[in-house]
Amino acid sequence: MKIKDLPKQNRPRERFLKLGPEALSDAELFAILLRTGTIQENVTEMSNRLIAEYGLDKLFECSLKELQEIKGIGPSKAMQILTIAEIQKRINQSKKPVKKITCAEDVFNHFHERLKDKKQEHFYILMLNTQNYIIGEQLISKGILDASIIHPREVFKPAIKNSASKIILVHNHPSGDCFPSGDDLEITKRLMKTGEELGIKVVDHIIIGGSKFWNWKGEN
Repeated sequence: MKIKDLPKQNRPRERFLKLGPEALSDAELFAILLRTGTIQENVTEMSNRLIAEYGLDKLFECSLKELQEIKGIGPSKAMQILTIAEIQKRINQSKKPVKKITCAEDVFNHFHERLKDKKQEHFYILMLNTQNYIIGEQLISKGILDASIIHPREVFKPAIKNSASKIILVHNHPSGDCFPSGDDLEITKRLMKTGEELGIKVVDHIIIGGSKFWNWKGEN
C-alpha cells in the first residue's frame, strides 16, 4: 500500500505534525528521512525492513558504497543517511570542543567521534599557533596510507598558507588496532625532517584505533 493510500492519521508526516517526533517509531522517523519507497514497498515498509535487517546503528556506520548495495537505497538515500550520521558526529564533538592542545588525548578527543567508524584510513594535519591553539585542520588523504603517496608538499602547503607554527599528524586505523605500521613510522620520520627544514615543527603523530590511540611522542 502506498503512503498516500493510508488514512491521514497513520502517515508518518501527519503523525509528526500532530503528535511530535517523540510519538513516532524508529521506522516512521526513518521514513520521513528517506521520503520515498519503491514500487514494491512504501517508505514505512522499507524503513521497517532496513531497521529489522541491519539496525539503525549499523545503517549509519555503512559507507556510501555499502549503503547503495542495500535493496531500495540509491545514491540520494545513501547520502541522506550519511548526512544525518555526520551531523550527529559533529553534534557530539561540539559538546566537548577542544581549542588548545595540551596532550595527545586532546587530539584524540578532537578527532575520535568522526574517525571511530570510518572504513578507510583518513590522514589529517592539525595546525597550531605558537601557544598550541588550533588554527585549522586539513584532510590530506583518504584510503590506504602509503608512504610513497604522502608527499610533504601536500602536508605543509596548508600549514604554510595558514601561518601555522606547528602541526600534528593524525590518522585512523579502521581495524581498531592503533599500533603503527612501518609506513606510519616512515611517514612520521620523513615529515618531521621536512618540518625542521621548513621551520614548522611536527609535534606528534596520533593514530586512532577504535577507542584507543597511539602517539609518536609517547613512544619516543
